[in-house]
Amino acid sequence: MKKYFVLLVSLLLLLTGCGKLTAGDAVGEFTKLVENSKSYKLSGTMEINGDEEVFTYSLETYFLKDDFYKVVLVNQTNNHEQVILKNTDGLYVVTPNLNKSFKFDSVWPENSSQAYLLMNLVNDMKNDSEVALEETDSGYIIKSKVNYPNNEELTYQKVYFDKKMVPEKVEVFNGQDVAKIKVVFKTVDLKAKLKEEDFKLEDLIDEDVENNENNDQNSNQNNNQNNECTDESTCKTDKCEGEDCKTDEKTNVSLDSIIYPLYIPANTHLSSSETVSTEDGDRVILTFSGDKNFVLVEEVARKSNEFEIIPVFGDPFMINESIAAVSSNSMSWNARNISYYLVGSDLSTSEMVSIASSLGNSSTVISTK
Repeated sequence: MKKYFVLLVSLLLLLTGCGKLTAGDAVGEFTKLVENSKSYKLSGTMEINGDEEVFTYSLETYFLKDDFYKVVLVNQTNNHEQVILKNTDGLYVVTPNLNKSFKFDSVWPENSSQAYLLMNLVNDMKNDSEVALEETDSGYIIKSKVNYPNNEELTYQKVYFDKKMVPEKVEVFNGQDVAKIKVVFKTVDLKAKLKEEDFKLEDLIDEDVENNENNDQNSNQNNNQNNECTDESTCKTDKCEGEDCKTDEKTNVSLDSIIYPLYIPANTHLSSSETVSTEDGDRVILTFSGDKNFVLVEEVARKSNEFEIIPVFGDPFMINESIAAVSSNSMSWNARNISYYLVGSDLSTSEMVSIASSLGNSSTVISTK
C-alpha cells in the first residue's frame, strides 16, 4: 500500500510540474518563433519619454533574413517621417521632408538593443543570466537587461507576450524604474513573405520625388492664389487680406530662435554665442567652456532640390523626435525644422545624449528677433 502511495504522490508531482514554463523555456520558445521566421512585419506605436514631453510614433518594422531591415517611424504630432533601411548596399536613414538620405558606416543593429526588432530582444534575453519570467492571466512577461551603449541610463526591459509567446509590448526602463521607451505591437506577421525588392532605396527615393512634385504643384497653385492679393485688395479666396496674403519669402531661411540645452555638465557654462549668415540662412554657434568643452551648432534644416545621399559617421540613435547620428565625440540630427551638430572631445556619449535630449524645452528657447 505504501508503495502505491509513493507512486501516486510522484505522479501527482510530475503532473503538477508539467506545463509550468520556466524562464529558459520561455526564452527558448520565443527564440524558436523568431529563428523560424524568414521574414516578418510588425506594426504599432512607439513612445519616447523625454521627461519634459512624450514623443509618440507610428511604427512599422520589416525584416528579411539575414540582414535586411526597414523601420518606418512617423511622428504623430508633426507627421515627420524617417525610415531606417538596411540592405546589401548599406545602412541608410531616409528623411523625406528634407529630400535626403544619410548613409551610415555602422554594424547596426547588432551593436545595441532595439525594442522594435525581434532578434535583438532574443539576444538581450540570452545574454542575461538572470532573466526572469512572470506569468499573467493573459500570457507572460520576460524581464532582462539591455545594452544601449549610447544611452547608459537604460538598464532593463520587460517584454509582454500572449500565451503563444508572440510579443505584444516592450517597455525599456532606466535605473529609477521609469519607462523611457514603450513599443506596443498592434500586428505581428511572422510569415510576411517579404523579398529583397521590398528593401530598395530607389523605391523610397521615387516615392519621395513624386511626393515632392505634388507638393511643388500645390505650392505653385497656392502662390498663384496669393499673388492675386495686394496690400490694398482683398484676396479672391476670401481667406486673407493685405499683408496676410503675401508669400513669406524668408520661410525656412531665418532662424527665429536660439535653443539652449536644459542640461549642461557640471562646471561648464556658455562662453559665447554667435550668429552667422550663410547662403542657406542663419547659423548659430554656441560655445560652452569649463570642465567639459563643447560646441553646439544650430541652423534651419534645408530641403534639397534633388534627392541626395550624405555619408555620416557613427550609429543611428533615437532621441526624442528624431534619429541622430552618434559617434564617439559628435552628434548630428534634425528636429522641428532645425539641424543640430554637437561636438565635444571632453564629453562622454551619455553626456552628449543628455544635452541633445534637453534641447527644445520651452524655457530654454530665446528669440533672435
